[in-house]
Amino acid sequence: MAGATGRKISAAAARAHTRKSKPSSFRLPSGIFQKLLLVSFIGIAAWAYQAIQPPQPKIPGSPGGPPVMAPRIKLRDGRHLAYKEHGAPKDVAKFKIVYVHRFDSCRHDAVVTNTFSQKIIDDLGVYVVSFDRPGYGQSDPDPKRTMKSIALDIEELADQLGLGSKFHVVGYSIGGQIVWSCIKYIPHRLAGAALLAPAINYWWPGFPANMSTDAYNRMLQRDKWALHVAHYTPWLTYWWNTQKLFPPFSVVTHYTDAYSPSDKKILAQYIRETPAEVRQQEQFEVRQQGEFESLHRDLMIAFGTWEFTPMDLESPFPNNEGTIHVWQGDDDMLVPVTMQRFISQQLPWIQYHELSEYGHGFPYANEMSDVIMKVLLLGETAE
Repeated sequence: MAGATGRKISAAAARAHTRKSKPSSFRLPSGIFQKLLLVSFIGIAAWAYQAIQPPQPKIPGSPGGPPVMAPRIKLRDGRHLAYKEHGAPKDVAKFKIVYVHRFDSCRHDAVVTNTFSQKIIDDLGVYVVSFDRPGYGQSDPDPKRTMKSIALDIEELADQLGLGSKFHVVGYSIGGQIVWSCIKYIPHRLAGAALLAPAINYWWPGFPANMSTDAYNRMLQRDKWALHVAHYTPWLTYWWNTQKLFPPFSVVTHYTDAYSPSDKKILAQYIRETPAEVRQQEQFEVRQQGEFESLHRDLMIAFGTWEFTPMDLESPFPNNEGTIHVWQGDDDMLVPVTMQRFISQQLPWIQYHELSEYGHGFPYANEMSDVIMKVLLLGETAE
């Protein structure tokens, strides 16, 4: 009986037979890695885009917006401007003034009337109208706002209220800066003007380079960053002032280190002497539409690129039929006195009043408004 034929297998062959094959390393199909990178980039870009987009403003009188309680006029483009009247009755007043409020404020905080003595109002017959600038209080926002448009808003407010062919304008801080635009765009309507610590744009051409640089470097670091963003990348202004990584503009957060010791003393006294309900009304309305169309747009315009600078302006009163006054505290930590002084030196028709040991809050000092009004309206000499 024939047996099965035996077959010899070498040891090497046996080992090769029994060796397990190594698993191959995982590889993405061609192009998948690039696609993942692209998707990640798009996702991050979409998140970043959403982060820098401001929310829609809560327009007064619209669904979801604050109620309209103040008297308002309707402007040429359909927007509404809220206003508040102070002082003597308009039809018997000898002097009519349009007041332009500061940054982060509204029509209620008309400092020249809130600190006026009744005797001045009665003796001089002074009527004052304050108004909410676009995006503040109960005035509609103006996404197309410029320095020229706000001057035209003031002119239209005066016309609709029947203030006559000429009227005075008084502005404080950024409101004072806006008075420059009135001198530029509606000089024929002015009877006189007072600029109280008007804000300075560090990028206005015409300043000595070392003056602008020195004044800019004296600011708080947080304010240098905030104004740098507002000037060079205005589309990031909302994000910068709402993100949590870096501090925003000091005035937005009421950061007290931005104010001089004299400011703190004056403002503390004003708060003590002003009824709480009045201050609460002011504070409640200021930002009720949101911060972008009020505070942030203020920064973008005030410190953006202008069509003119104050040094370019000519006197609106070539025959001395009116006067323009600039008031500035020498201890102002928000508006540099060196630059304010320089502007006034370039404009011989400006009457410049520098207040020793006063800061940015000098208009709130006791009897200061009376002095400012007597100088503006009666031509008295400031002491």
